[in-house]
Amino acid sequence: MYWISDNFSPSGFRNAASLMEIGLSWRDSLVCITIAQFIIGCVIVLNGVVGSRYHVNFSIQSRASFGYYFSYLMIIMRMIVGIFWYGIQAYTGAECVRSIIYAIWPSFHNVANTLPASANIDTQMMTAYTVYFIIILPMHYIPMRHLKWLFTIKSITTPIVGFAIMGWVIHKVGVSNTSLWTQKTTLHGSKLAWTFLSGLYANIGTWSTLAVNVPDFTRFAVNDKSAFITAFVLPATGCLITFFGVVTAAGSNILYGQILWDPLLLIDNWTSPGGRAAAFFCAFFFLISQVGVNIAANSISAANDLNCLFPRYINIRRGQIIVAFIGSWALTPWNILTGAPAFISFMSGYSVWLGPIAGILLSDFYLVHKQKYDVWELYNKDGIYRYNKIGTNWRAFAAFFIGWVPLLPGFIPTVNSAITVSAGATHLYYLGYFYGVGAAALSYYVLCRFWPAMETMIDRPVYPDADVIQGHNGQYMEEGVDAGFGDAIVVDNEEKH
Repeated sequence: MYWISDNFSPSGFRNAASLMEIGLSWRDSLVCITIAQFIIGCVIVLNGVVGSRYHVNFSIQSRASFGYYFSYLMIIMRMIVGIFWYGIQAYTGAECVRSIIYAIWPSFHNVANTLPASANIDTQMMTAYTVYFIIILPMHYIPMRHLKWLFTIKSITTPIVGFAIMGWVIHKVGVSNTSLWTQKTTLHGSKLAWTFLSGLYANIGTWSTLAVNVPDFTRFAVNDKSAFITAFVLPATGCLITFFGVVTAAGSNILYGQILWDPLLLIDNWTSPGGRAAAFFCAFFFLISQVGVNIAANSISAANDLNCLFPRYINIRRGQIIVAFIGSWALTPWNILTGAPAFISFMSGYSVWLGPIAGILLSDFYLVHKQKYDVWELYNKDGIYRYNKIGTNWRAFAAFFIGWVPLLPGFIPTVNSAITVSAGATHLYYLGYFYGVGAAALSYYVLCRFWPAMETMIDRPVYPDADVIQGHNGQYMEEGVDAGFGDAIVVDNEEKH
């Protein structure tokens, strides 16, 4: 249900249509995104086991592989990405508000723009953006456990909206109109192959943040197997919303002569009284979706990071407010979303650093430590996961740089188009997530193989006490799990050593 609520959003529509705008056919776009989500779904599942088994979040998990203090750099990097995505989703939420205003007051179309073209945003959009910010800001004061109703509503309503928009497009174009289904790719040969890989990399990048911090969610799982379904549900829901997106984009090209890669731009063309009513409900439920996505996937995660960095001064609620202001206003997301190529460049760019982080986390848990952590030592700044005086695992430090430095030349032109690099550097960048995860994981394993940190190698895993986690009473005792001190184990819920 969570993946349904997360995937079915305007952003889900945009991913596929963005690929169509840069030359892929609808079939190529569908295949590209499905493969990308299956790959990243497997990474999410593998990393999520740490949270479901040890019930710790990413901020704590990262100490085992990076070291107690070096892990803070990884936390900061993940936090920056979360804040960026908050701004991106805020802009999409503002589009929902603008569509709602268009549906209620069509005269809003005629509001004059008083902002310069260089601002990359007009007066109408800025007005809607401000209204959206006013709507979502109070939601950050509500604890997550009291927002379950919001996610239930959006997981039910957003698929209905998706089917409704797609059905309207097919009805208007006509099922017999073969131009909807026979649009071909405009690319050929190696250009097609590398564009496909670029789209694959970009759509993996969409979820690369969650692939790193998924223990923030899975730490609440009932058992290890609860999160396994992610590997199937994520690509399944992604494939369905992608199909909605490609049909909508292809149909908009037939109806209006241009690809409308944002479904909200499509419903803005519904100007009849009945059309305006339909546009209102579609935009309203999309707004609910965007509010939920921004709270769960971005503000909570980044607030967790701020809380980890400054626990004395910032709690989760304060962290969310800080994230909201920085992500919404300081980062000016409207400059990122100026077009489909810009959106794809943004999605793929930050994967340069998140891929190596994920690779090291997976290599450390599965290959180096054989899934054996001491959960209590993760909270001890002078414990076994400190590694040295400066709290840094030099093996992770080296592997991290091996994972992203070779990708830097290909990344630079996406930031500054005036800089050109060789085709080889660009192609390596298109393979960036695969290289980053693979190179970092392999180099980390090799370094640990020849120069192991023996103090971190334990005979058997040490889990939290059974009575600390609701629903797990007795489970760990049955598995014979060490309680952390000598050979003593949890005896029962009353008496333990």
